[in-house]
Amino acid sequence: MTKPTLPDESGILEAERRIRPYLGETPLLQVPDLDATMGQPLGLKCESFQRTGSFKARGALNWLLTASADELEAGLVTVSAGNHAIGLAWAAAMQDVPLTVVMPEGSSPLKIHRTRALGAEVIVHGNIQQAVALCHQLRDDKGRTLVHPYNDVRIMAGQGTVGLELLRQQSDVDRILCPIGGGGLISGLGLAIKAQRPEVELIGVEPEGAATMFNAWHKQDASASLDSVDTWAASLAPAVVGNCTYAASRQVVDRIVTVTEAGIREASRRLLTEAKLYVEPGASVGLAAVLESQVMPEPEKTTVLIITGGNLDLEQVGQCL
Repeated sequence: MTKPTLPDESGILEAERRIRPYLGETPLLQVPDLDATMGQPLGLKCESFQRTGSFKARGALNWLLTASADELEAGLVTVSAGNHAIGLAWAAAMQDVPLTVVMPEGSSPLKIHRTRALGAEVIVHGNIQQAVALCHQLRDDKGRTLVHPYNDVRIMAGQGTVGLELLRQQSDVDRILCPIGGGGLISGLGLAIKAQRPEVELIGVEPEGAATMFNAWHKQDASASLDSVDTWAASLAPAVVGNCTYAASRQVVDRIVTVTEAGIREASRRLLTEAKLYVEPGASVGLAAVLESQVMPEPEKTTVLIITGGNLDLEQVGQCL
């Protein structure tokens, strides 16, 4: 298989200049109450405060702003359990480009509603594998342009702008804990961080029930898929990664750890009660890794957790408490 061409630092800097007029810089917070209970200072890079409620707006907008006229005129189709759907719907509406989103059954009602409210056509269909198959069918039958939610270098470059911001906010960061779903965020962020600070330790975190990248690493196969995924953190539950994100992760991620469902729930509860952050389950896995000693406390190190999104249903809030 041909090795994919990955975004470099200049490409990520260009993406930042491109999307900056439309997106704000998200805060890096320090929460003394949380630091005290965890036994070390933890920076929280809050992408939950980004437009559309997650980091996904960055990659989606960068894709739209670099797409060709032919790609846009064909209309767009994508598959997503939620945050990519919302981010792309927002970007497509801004450019007046038609978009169809296939979302698997069981997707968050809030995310379905927000995607439709932004003007996208939403089709709720089957499990994630069946939703992917329908997305590909719509691409083939209707000639739509497929926007992959993570395995696309334009998406990855947009997500990488999180890393550029983080280095400006915390230039002495020693280690970063980043959730992994399909790997677009950790890949882009890692490429940006390691270009300037190769010594920074980048740790990926996945739910035990959806350890897709961990599985691909173990099998040394980007196409290795899980037979099933089972996790409360629906935003981290693709059954397969991609050749681009796999290649980038092998280049920039130092290790991957997995966390339990109980750990995810406890981390979500602590972020809500101690940090006063209203975040979705997938955003809490970095803290879960610390709680479960997958990443040991090192008070002398500057550690940052990437808080990926805050599109949370009220029902899920109750499950945190």
